[in-house]
Amino acid sequence: MASLISSLSNSFRQVPPAGIPAMLDCILGATASSPFSLFALLVDAFYDLIKDIAKDERKLDSDRCNHISSFLCAVCHLVEKSGVNCDAFQLFTWKCFIPLMKIIHASDREILNQTTESFVGFVIKTNSWGLLEENMVPILIRSVGLSMGMLENEESAVYQWTECSISGVSIQQRNYSDMMEESMFSLSLPISCHILVSILDAALQNYPETPTSKLILANEYCHAEKFAGHLLWDLCNISVQLLSQSWDHRSCAINFLLPLIFKAFFSYKTFEISVHEKTYVLSRVCFLKEIWSCCKVLFSLGTLERRDAYNVLSLYLSYFYPTDECEDVNTSDKAKEFDIRADSDFWGEIKRGLVDKEGLVRKQSLHILKTILNVNEGSQCYPGVPEKVLCQKNSSPRDVTKRGRWADKEAKSLGVGVIYQSIDLFLTCQQRWVAFTLLYEMLEEYGTHLVEAAWNHQITLLLHFSSPNYSINSVNGEIFQNQMSSMEEVFNWLSILWERGLFHDNPQVRCLIMQSFLGIEWKKHRDFAKSVPESFVFGSFIQALNDPVHHKDFGVKGVYSSRTIEGATQFLQQYTSYLNARGRITFLRNLASVAKQQSFGRAGLMGLAECIASAATDCQAEWCEDAVPNIVQDDSASESASHNDKTVLLDVLRFVVESSKQHFNHNYRLRVCERVLEAAASMVCTFNVPLEVLLHFISALPREFTDNGGSLQAKLHQWLLGCGKKHCDSSCSSTKMKLLESFYDFPERFISRHHLVNAFVTYDDGDLDAWGLEAKRWTRVFFLVITKEQDLVPILKFVQIYGTNIFREINNFKWVTMKFLIFTLSLVQELHIMQERTADCSVNVRTKSEFGLAESEASFVTEKFVNAFLSALDELISYASLSCSVFSSVIAIEDGNLPGSIKGKLGGPSQRRLSLSTSTSVLQAIMSMKTVASISAWCVQLKSDVSLDLAFKFLWKSIWKIISCTACDTEIGAEVRLASYEALASVLKAVISVFSPLALDLIRENDKSVLQKEGSPILDSLVLTFLQGINSVLEFGALARTRRAILMNWKWHCLESLLSIPCYALKSGANLEPNATFFSDAAARWIFSDLVESLENAGEGSVLPMLRSVRLVLGLFTSGKLGSVVSPHGMDAQMMWHLVRSSWILHVSCNKRRVAPIAALLSAVLHSSVFSDEAMHVTDNGPGPLKWFVEKILEEGTKSPRTIRLAALHLSGLWLSNPRTIKYYMKELKLLTLYGSVAFDEDFEAELAENHDARTEVSLLAKSPDPELTEIFINTELYARVSVAVLFCKLADLADMVGLINKNDDCHAAIESGKLFLLELLDSVVNDTDLSKELYKKYSRIHRRKIRAWQMICVLSRFIHQDIVQRVSSFLHISLYRNNLPAVRQYLETFSIHIYLKFPSLVSDQLVPILRDYNMRPQVLALSSYVFIAANVILHAPEAVRFRHLDELLPPIIPLLTSHHHSLRGFTQLLVYQVFCKLFPVDFGEPEISALEKRCFKDLKSYLEKNSDCVRLRMSMEGFLDAFDPNNSVTPAGIFTNRVEELEFECVPTSLMEQVTIFLNDVREDLRCAMAKDMVTIKNERLSVDEDSNCMERSMDTNNEKLLTLMPKDISVDFQKKITLGKHEKQDTSSRTFLDNKTTYKSLLEVQFVFALSWRTEIEKEDQLLDQLLQYRSVAMERITASQQHFILVASLIDRIPNLAGLARTCEVFKAEGLAIADANIIHDKQFQLIRALEVQNLPLEGAMMKFFQNLQEGKVVTAEKWVPIVEVPVSSVKVFLEKKKREGYSILGLEQTANSIPLDKYIFPKKTVLVLGREKEGIPVEIIHILDACIEIPQLGVVRSLNVHVSGAIALWEYTRQQRCQ
Repeated sequence: MASLISSLSNSFRQVPPAGIPAMLDCILGATASSPFSLFALLVDAFYDLIKDIAKDERKLDSDRCNHISSFLCAVCHLVEKSGVNCDAFQLFTWKCFIPLMKIIHASDREILNQTTESFVGFVIKTNSWGLLEENMVPILIRSVGLSMGMLENEESAVYQWTECSISGVSIQQRNYSDMMEESMFSLSLPISCHILVSILDAALQNYPETPTSKLILANEYCHAEKFAGHLLWDLCNISVQLLSQSWDHRSCAINFLLPLIFKAFFSYKTFEISVHEKTYVLSRVCFLKEIWSCCKVLFSLGTLERRDAYNVLSLYLSYFYPTDECEDVNTSDKAKEFDIRADSDFWGEIKRGLVDKEGLVRKQSLHILKTILNVNEGSQCYPGVPEKVLCQKNSSPRDVTKRGRWADKEAKSLGVGVIYQSIDLFLTCQQRWVAFTLLYEMLEEYGTHLVEAAWNHQITLLLHFSSPNYSINSVNGEIFQNQMSSMEEVFNWLSILWERGLFHDNPQVRCLIMQSFLGIEWKKHRDFAKSVPESFVFGSFIQALNDPVHHKDFGVKGVYSSRTIEGATQFLQQYTSYLNARGRITFLRNLASVAKQQSFGRAGLMGLAECIASAATDCQAEWCEDAVPNIVQDDSASESASHNDKTVLLDVLRFVVESSKQHFNHNYRLRVCERVLEAAASMVCTFNVPLEVLLHFISALPREFTDNGGSLQAKLHQWLLGCGKKHCDSSCSSTKMKLLESFYDFPERFISRHHLVNAFVTYDDGDLDAWGLEAKRWTRVFFLVITKEQDLVPILKFVQIYGTNIFREINNFKWVTMKFLIFTLSLVQELHIMQERTADCSVNVRTKSEFGLAESEASFVTEKFVNAFLSALDELISYASLSCSVFSSVIAIEDGNLPGSIKGKLGGPSQRRLSLSTSTSVLQAIMSMKTVASISAWCVQLKSDVSLDLAFKFLWKSIWKIISCTACDTEIGAEVRLASYEALASVLKAVISVFSPLALDLIRENDKSVLQKEGSPILDSLVLTFLQGINSVLEFGALARTRRAILMNWKWHCLESLLSIPCYALKSGANLEPNATFFSDAAARWIFSDLVESLENAGEGSVLPMLRSVRLVLGLFTSGKLGSVVSPHGMDAQMMWHLVRSSWILHVSCNKRRVAPIAALLSAVLHSSVFSDEAMHVTDNGPGPLKWFVEKILEEGTKSPRTIRLAALHLSGLWLSNPRTIKYYMKELKLLTLYGSVAFDEDFEAELAENHDARTEVSLLAKSPDPELTEIFINTELYARVSVAVLFCKLADLADMVGLINKNDDCHAAIESGKLFLLELLDSVVNDTDLSKELYKKYSRIHRRKIRAWQMICVLSRFIHQDIVQRVSSFLHISLYRNNLPAVRQYLETFSIHIYLKFPSLVSDQLVPILRDYNMRPQVLALSSYVFIAANVILHAPEAVRFRHLDELLPPIIPLLTSHHHSLRGFTQLLVYQVFCKLFPVDFGEPEISALEKRCFKDLKSYLEKNSDCVRLRMSMEGFLDAFDPNNSVTPAGIFTNRVEELEFECVPTSLMEQVTIFLNDVREDLRCAMAKDMVTIKNERLSVDEDSNCMERSMDTNNEKLLTLMPKDISVDFQKKITLGKHEKQDTSSRTFLDNKTTYKSLLEVQFVFALSWRTEIEKEDQLLDQLLQYRSVAMERITASQQHFILVASLIDRIPNLAGLARTCEVFKAEGLAIADANIIHDKQFQLIRALEVQNLPLEGAMMKFFQNLQEGKVVTAEKWVPIVEVPVSSVKVFLEKKKREGYSILGLEQTANSIPLDKYIFPKKTVLVLGREKEGIPVEIIHILDACIEIPQLGVVRSLNVHVSGAIALWEYTRQQRCQ
């Protein structure tokens, strides 16, 4: 038998499965073997085969698959022959089927299907369903269970997880104790599911076809019906479980199980299963509900789960398609059916899916929605609605632009946008759904132009028929109709469209959707606005406002608004008009909270602020009548809730204000704050919110807006004193009283409030900062609230009483005293700020209209505060003296070792490495000293008669104690020393600002070295002791690194204050002894050295004090400038080199270019005291230190606009003060002159407005020569050259004063520097590579640099003297003869006029010869410039030389009135008329003028005055003729500010010549357009000629006659006669196939040949030759035209040459009948001429003729039309042309994507076809679409929805060719 089995196994490799049964039957019959015995042997052989295959681990190839299939077929056949029993089935299952399934991969679909089909077929044939259920099914189900992690050792593990079945009962318990091991039968999940599905499918196919849907399955016998019910039950449970598992499990459920389960339930609604005499019902409804529950769970998870849920829904809808047709069931049964549309969660998920970020999810959602709605794919019509178009006034497009009109027509051509006229007609819900899906698909799939075409019309439809004026008709009671049955639902779905559109990838679509949304007349349809979902408003709408694409003009010319913002505010006004007070507050709170959820750009934040203000402002003058009762009811019912809402609202509004701080523009921030303040004032009463919230909100507003003189001061003050809004309650009238009461309660609450009761409570820097901010907020707002003196009384009493007692009470809490110090200090600081703001506003006190206090009360109030502070000052000094003892005592008390908790501190600015108790004591000492110093300094400033000797003695004594304190050797001691220097910095800043002679006495009193030695420098000991002490702390190294940086910061602040003592001392009138000085030379040099050495490593906080200290030290070296301050040795070059190099390293190491450090660097290094020393600018070996630094700073300034602007401001002031140094900086002056960069720096403006240090440092720079121009241009790219221009203007004024003032050296230096710079610039504009270029583009870099150079040259014209005038004029004439644009040339003309007016003799020497040089004319522009120069020299010359100039210059100008060049002629007419009007108003000239000349001049003037063309030209020049002023045109003010109109390009006005050119070009363009229209009319008339037979005959006769007339009349002349066709004749030639006139074409060919050949023989041979030529030509042409296709391609709408050339080539390849283009001249373009025509050789006549026809037959002759007849059909004539071709029998098609386009592969082309191609963006115009017979489109699968027009035309032409070839 072994040999038989081996032979059979080999046979199975060759025999297909179909032949196996016959082969086995023959073997069984021949061998008389039993089928079972052979079966057993084959099973063993098959098992061995499977094991061998499993060991091989290779993928099954086709041979192995066929072998296995044949083998398995043999085993199944033998089982059938032997009869099925349990043993045979189990043997087959465990040894054949399961092992085979284990080696088959799920991707091997072919072998898997073959194997499963064989097995299932075997079961069906043997009816072994019972054995299958007992043996195979448990294995498969258990495999599925194990894949989901089910435990085998659980009781009934296989079915334990299925007990919770659909009907809530358990499947019968089964015993599988005798199964094989798990490893033998566990299959993969996909394989198991596939087999189970195949088995169930086979079982369901064996169901009996019964008329009912119920089948009762008895338990007494086992057949397919019973088996199917059991298995279906199990698979339902499995499916539910799989959907809750991983992605692989869900995929198996979706791809394998659910399709068959749905199929089963589609056929049978219920299955009744009988198990152990119990009947259970498995129903469709229960299962579908369970599946929907699983889907809802999946929707709540991630993206993959959502996709699977949509797949399940799609599968469900594919079987249970929702219809409303009547079924053969009663109503009660139908009501029990599960309809997913009735669940609101379903619609919610669809909505979320439609706006999901994943494109696949959106597509799935749309597919499900369209399936539910029964909307056909691509259906875009409205069935059942008669098309009555609304009257013209309603259907006309609102957009007046050409694009808008085209979109409107395109929409109508698509069949959408039909608005119906009768009010009885309305859109049904189904039609609304169609409109919705169309719009959504357009956003997802179609191009931009289709969205533009259909969007507005479809939205109008939905809105028009969503009006409450129209009733809602429910069609057949459909469930989904409710989703479109109300305005709320309609707007819910519309919000989906708006959201998708607002986040479209195409910015044009986003703009369109936004404009469409805002373009709805919300005010007219007020009910619409309230129906828009709030989720859309707070989400997509506000996010879209943040899209910059909607705000293209935002910020232009200081206007911080846009059309989108204005539309959004109008919408929100209507949207909130129905809200009551509580609802409006809630809405505003949610709206403002969006700022916390996302980051806003400039335009977005402004839009949000405008929307907030708009929503807060009543849309009408008062609240809506229907909302008023709700307000009263709401406020009376829940007043506390309303107050909480207002509190939250004010808090989120504060966040909006703070968000504006990231945008630096002053005006922008003002606008945002103004709008937010308006919203707060409209909705919130100040007494209705907690005081802390109100203080936070007002403190967030920038001070410059709310303090004295601020733009928002009045509005804020009005709100604080009572808003007076109608929505406020009755108590609002007492707002001020209640608000003041809360302010009066604050000091007591602030000082007494603390959470701990321990007397020794500690605090740190963080606590002090928080308390300080709280107190500052209160003081700032408090002074905004007060209006009169009595309002201050409670606070003054509190300070007096509390301040006197608090320091006397020993048992006071430490924090109570500290808080009082903080509160007092905040009052002093606020009063000081108020004083500064008042001084800035140029008022002494606050007036009542500005700040609340009357002018007469302000000084009295100030005195009251001074008295209040002084009353507590003595006690405060005692307290401070006691507190300061910590600086010396703590070192002796505490051990030097720090605990571990303190060592772990990083040591930042607020992380003192001290114990809490020590930190508390140190902070108490610092705050007490700071408070004493601040109160003392402020009181002295305001009340000079008060005695504060005690306070200043205490302060100076404390200063000396801190400075002279001995060094420490522990970290605790170093930390305490650091704290003492912190206190020292505050005290020094305060006391030195009010320095008095008493202070000098106190310094001497405390400095023993000064007392012991007379004449010694006063401050040497003080400053040097300070530096030695603080340096010793730094050198010791006990401090942490971060703490050392903080100590360095305090060091430089203290040093700055100490070095400023001499300045303040001399200002205060302190008198020094004759030989006394403040510093010695050695001390000053040591201080300077210490500063310079530390500059390179300076921290960010130390930069300003260090640079200020450098500036002060350099001032000390100025001999005699501050009196006798320092020994007069001065600065040397070596010291300056050290300074400039260290300063430069400091500058480049700073990451941020702040205004204050840059200005401080300039004023410190480029100090006026050293700038006058010429040795600092240049040395023998090269540049000096100052020049080196200037070169570096300007080089870096080319990358930093603010740096170069500040440098220009400072340097121009220094150069003006020191003219002798200018000669060293020609290169730098030239750089500043030609510089141009960013036009506006918002950060610069913000720093100057908000940063006190920035304003101070900029004010200390060298004074600008012209403050007015500096203020205008300081923050523009113009300022660098404006500053240079102003500098030389002032130097010119100085040069004019030679001999009149004592500074003659400076005057001569000014003259020489001006001359030197003028010649330098002139040499550059003539010889520089860039500046001398003649070919450059307008607005290019070269153009700009040329303008800048010549603007400066005009300013320098005042420095032209006799010694350089010849060189200057030489440069000038070279430039005039060169080609320059008018913007440049006008400055050359201005400069020339100034020269000739200043040097009249040059007119006759230079200008007159140029004008009289008729033989050598310059270019027209140059000649125009000389005419302009001459005319203005005549007009503006002094009286003494005017008529001499007239006599010299007018005669050579007059001939130019007849110039052949129109521009020059018109220009000269204008100028000559100006001369006549000014110099000859009545009579002409002097007596010596002859009568003939007088008559000529009079007639000429009369002609120029009355001629209509001259009048038109002159009227168009209004404002330009008189604009030139020779005196003002060379001044900085005239060049940079005095302009004809406000222009942004380099301050260049439009020149007279440029304006004349513009006028003449416009006139020519009008003439050109008129001629073009006439040509189009002529062509249209020719195309529309009726071509009947009579006309054709006449044409033949006419052409024959025409041919004869072309014959030469005289042949005696022997030369080649060249005849050129006219354009219309070429047109007729190329239109042969279009006109379809053979005779006409024949004659045209004759003419063409006559033109192609040379006539070299006698006239008698012509007839014979022509007959022969025509015969050959006719035969050739008939052969060619016979093979042409009747296909005409119309490309008149295409204008790109490469596309047209490609289409011509394509038409030639496919032998198209013709190509229509808009302009036939395009064939002469080089890009178009891909194939050139062969020229007729210069041969004898017969040879030329034969060569012509030889090339013709070989296809080598290609005419100018590329052998494709090209006809010129202008765009305006396309419609006429197409109508003509339609009459000739052609089908007119268009290649366009429209609603009714037919796919290209499904369209059958007619033989005679005209195909129209559309524009490359807009497509085919609507007027053309209307006359098309059909539109075809190319099916596309990719994301991009368009092809190149050439490619599209080629594809369409090939498809036409393919169809014709197939026929």
